[in-house]
Amino acid sequence: MASNKPIPCGPCQEGKVKNEADIWCNNCEEGLCSTCSSHHKRSRGTHNHKTIDIKSYKPSIPAIKAECDKHGQQLNLYCPSHLMPCCDECISTSHSKCTGIKSLASVVEITKIEESTQSIERQIDSIKHFLKKLIEDKSINIRRGEQENKNIQKLIINIRKKINNHFINLEKKFCNEADAILNQEKSKATDFMTEIKGKQRKLQEMKDHLHTVISNDSKLQSFLGVHQIEQQVQRYVEDLESDDRAKEFDVKMKQNEEIEIILRKLESLENLAEIMVVKTDMDWNKDTSVRRKAQVESQEQSNINNMTMNIETNIEINIMMLISDMICLMDGRFIVVERESEVNLLTSNGKLEKQIPISGKAISVTQINQNTIAITYPYEKAIKIFNMDSKTVTKVITLDKACYGLSFSNNSLVVGLSSAEIRIIDLEGNTLKSIQVQSESELCNLVYCNDRVIYSDYNGNAVYCVDGSGKQLWQYKQDLKGPEGLCTDTYGNIIVADSFSVSIKVISKDGQNSKVLISEKKGLKNPQCICFKHNESSGYICELYGKYLVKFNLSSG
Repeated sequence: MASNKPIPCGPCQEGKVKNEADIWCNNCEEGLCSTCSSHHKRSRGTHNHKTIDIKSYKPSIPAIKAECDKHGQQLNLYCPSHLMPCCDECISTSHSKCTGIKSLASVVEITKIEESTQSIERQIDSIKHFLKKLIEDKSINIRRGEQENKNIQKLIINIRKKINNHFINLEKKFCNEADAILNQEKSKATDFMTEIKGKQRKLQEMKDHLHTVISNDSKLQSFLGVHQIEQQVQRYVEDLESDDRAKEFDVKMKQNEEIEIILRKLESLENLAEIMVVKTDMDWNKDTSVRRKAQVESQEQSNINNMTMNIETNIEINIMMLISDMICLMDGRFIVVERESEVNLLTSNGKLEKQIPISGKAISVTQINQNTIAITYPYEKAIKIFNMDSKTVTKVITLDKACYGLSFSNNSLVVGLSSAEIRIIDLEGNTLKSIQVQSESELCNLVYCNDRVIYSDYNGNAVYCVDGSGKQLWQYKQDLKGPEGLCTDTYGNIIVADSFSVSIKVISKDGQNSKVLISEKKGLKNPQCICFKHNESSGYICELYGKYLVKFNLSSG
């Protein structure tokens, strides 16, 4: 789209004159009015400059530089290992170990610009679709957050109501007990007062009888009568002293000691709960970035016959256990899985940093994003999602079968179940696709990329490729002997650690051809796992017994 805003004439603007440009010079990167354009065409230094009508100028498109941003030199070479144009100084400083360096002109000559453009357009459309979906998901996320907030508030209210109801019930129970005790004591006191009133009448009768007794003529009879009345009065006094009902009573409360503890805790309680935001990382690298692909799609680069693998160094790791899987993390560190045992995190130079604190017998591992990995535990029939930062298992996906090999792509996990099924699931554990396969071995090694699943059959001496619908695209059996770990290069070719032949082989993307890249003759021993460094053509081979890693560089030219 042409610019709607008038573009000033550059030379006139420098002379503090405001004239609109009629012409745009791509070399000078400025607009020119008709007068300045005439001088521009006549000038010896600028008469060969490429100019266009100002209406055709698209200011949103930046000028394409043919010079190196870092060194200022002409870009005249191309590194196929890093898929980038270079200058002479780039090659000598940053690409001295890279092989297959070509002239930029020869690469440009065989490059299919139209296909590359169409590919980028598809990627742009894909990213636009993703961003649209991201907005929709974020809107759903906000609504979900609002609902979660309401649920939390309801939960707290319910907790308070439960506490209130419990205390109300305790209060009723306590008051009922207090009333019962008071009524019991009142009943005893009332009965006691009734008896006393009866005794008062008896005492009055005794007093009246006393005067009758002492009026007798016989002194002996008077004495005995008075003595008997005295005995009765004395018994009244003794009965009162021994009667518990005569004692005064007070209704008091002995407080439960636990109440004081609860009250102190309530006084120190500042919050009923902690509100926190739990964030789940998105796989930006897989879904949103225009992945670094070669613009050059020549047969020469994709032909496996031109591929070479060079061993750079051996890195001692000394785990000294049978190894089942290994990946290189995005930050350069390694995860090495001991077969049916521990998961080890190694530094970029092969030193043991720590063992991942997850119980269970692990088999396979894959990286989901910068901070998150997933691990299979066949005996538990579970995949455990582990956050490297918080050092916690954030989710456990339980399956109905023993799970072995694991790979991640397009925001989905692909897992090998026993020896008969490959299942594609989302990160919540929901099944997206179930693919029935035939394998003589447990599905321990597989790769998911470009909507294809490639897996190795150790006992069947084969590598298979199926598409997302489950259709088998090809099988390769010609010269394999115990294929184990595998990965794919930039062009979709499959790199396999072939254990019995003690070699690393490449199988073409279409499954039609293969080539031995390195073998025992070059010092290779017991190859078990292989992986590339993130977005690089170099990678590592892990030896079966966990003694060392072999660092390699793969060249396509």
